[in-house]
Amino acid sequence: MIPGVGWKLHGDGRSPAPGAVVRPDERLSWGRTVGLGAQHVVAMFGATFVAPVLMGLDPNLAVMVSGLATVFFLLVTRGVIPSYLGSSLSFVGVAAVIAKSGGDAATLTGALLVVGVVLMACGLGVRAMGPRIVHRVLPPAVTGAVVMLIGFNLAPVAAGTYWPQDQWTALATLLFTGFALVALRGFGNRIAIFLGLVFGYVLSWVLDRVFGRIHSADAAGQVTDHWRLDLSGVAQADWIGLPTLHAPSFELSAVLVALPVVIALIAENAGHVKAVGEMTGDPLDDRMGTAIAADGAATVLSTAVGGPATTTYAENIGVMAASRVYSTAAYWAAAGFAVLFGLCPKFGAVIAAVPGGVLGGITVVLYGMIGLLGAKIWIENAVDLGNPVNLVPIAAGVIIGIGDVSLEITDSFSLSGIALGTIIVLTGYHTLRAFAPARMKAEKPLFDAAVPGGAEAGGPGPGTR
Repeated sequence: MIPGVGWKLHGDGRSPAPGAVVRPDERLSWGRTVGLGAQHVVAMFGATFVAPVLMGLDPNLAVMVSGLATVFFLLVTRGVIPSYLGSSLSFVGVAAVIAKSGGDAATLTGALLVVGVVLMACGLGVRAMGPRIVHRVLPPAVTGAVVMLIGFNLAPVAAGTYWPQDQWTALATLLFTGFALVALRGFGNRIAIFLGLVFGYVLSWVLDRVFGRIHSADAAGQVTDHWRLDLSGVAQADWIGLPTLHAPSFELSAVLVALPVVIALIAENAGHVKAVGEMTGDPLDDRMGTAIAADGAATVLSTAVGGPATTTYAENIGVMAASRVYSTAAYWAAAGFAVLFGLCPKFGAVIAAVPGGVLGGITVVLYGMIGLLGAKIWIENAVDLGNPVNLVPIAAGVIIGIGDVSLEITDSFSLSGIALGTIIVLTGYHTLRAFAPARMKAEKPLFDAAVPGGAEAGGPGPGTR
């Protein structure tokens, strides 16, 4: 029997009972379940296809492997943790750095594959030692700093690559996206980034019809007369076909740039597991290691064929919270839709045609939001930035990450930006903490309690419930 497949009908199958939720091992009627699956696809769609576009990867392949990765995750976690694995935006900055140094898509996916292996190993470590190890190694002060420098390191990409291609469309897209994030309610708010992209896409088409070609930098950085929205590739694309696959290649410099993002992925997975456990009333801390390892393995599978790294999606948590339906059956339906979309090259051509100016407006918002998630982690965990143990490594690491500071180790090897900033934050924090007086070491715990025995598989662990 396939683990996690086989759902009990919840109530009359029409809607959750008053005050109840549809648990992961339950479902509504199949028609409603498929409809919820479609909602999950719409929720994840914006970021899942924007990420590969920004990283120079095939969006069709990204969407298809996101569906396959989700199925894999559901099987490994035995249907206990409802989650959609979409493209991770945390690697956009990594992609920009690798491209700047002459790397191609194969170099990028090779680096991401190594990250997946490391993430899987970290998950197995958490599984063996219990979830408290996450807080010990990656406390909120460190995690927040790494997430912040990952987001803000991307600022030059938005400002120097996308915005100059069409500054007025970028500004209009930025304003519309901000409006959607604030003014829309419910589901519309959760897909505001996607709606902003659609708005900019349509606006670019209208401006081309009204004003003709624009004289500005194109995607290659050359100032020319060109259409804002070039749909020539759409007409040539087939309706049905396999995405473009490619094998990864491995370069140490690219791997070192990508590895720090492991910290952000662990934080994302831990947050997802905590959030779902709290909303369903069924604590899932004992499954955290399995979830992290499954995401790492899914990233390996995705990048091995040329796709992006995967991660759990907060957008889909929003869909579950709004509907009170946490059924993993809906995620199986969503995965099926994603695979079908990925088999339509014409759909991928439409995505690939997103104008640079539109991406300029979207990325200004998106990159800033990623960076400020780091500050959100500090606030929610009451990180004391007046404490030198926190302040010194964070201040140094964030500036190094944002300023893309380099450290020349040898004539042929250097560390810079995200990688160097992360090393400074992580090693600086733990080193200073080791020498700090007791009054400077107080921290708010990330996990309220460890599982019995402290480990998922019944092994020995440091804590008890």
